[in-house]
Amino acid sequence: MEAITDNSTVLQKTRELCQAIIDQPDFPTILRQADAFLADASIKVQYQELSDRGAMLQHKQQTGMPLDMAEIAEFEKRREAFLNSPVAQGFLEAQQAMQTVQESVSQFVAKTYELGRMPQEADFDNGSCGHGCGCKD
Repeated sequence: MEAITDNSTVLQKTRELCQAIIDQPDFPTILRQADAFLADASIKVQYQELSDRGAMLQHKQQTGMPLDMAEIAEFEKRREAFLNSPVAQGFLEAQQAMQTVQESVSQFVAKTYELGRMPQEADFDNGSCGHGCGCKD
């Protein structure tokens, strides 16, 4: 397989894919939403605190420690406050849009390696999540 160098076909096509992503009509909106989040120090702090508390609760649950109802209630209160922010809502929408594109590209590339050919739409509709996954392979 060709190494990815400055003049490789894969790198050129990757650059074309990046340009195609930039050219999507919703790309400027995604950037504005992400930039609004990054420019808002208080919403970033809320996000980090919420993330930290969520991780702590998840860790407690995974290790079999009892969950304190007051902790859960505080987490839900903070989560609701965060989600009521238009900046937070925009950020989450932007994050989801970016993640959807990344997942789609990754699935397409993985399917190409799996099949050894260009995947067709039907290749994604068989209910299998990949070779050797144990589901409807």
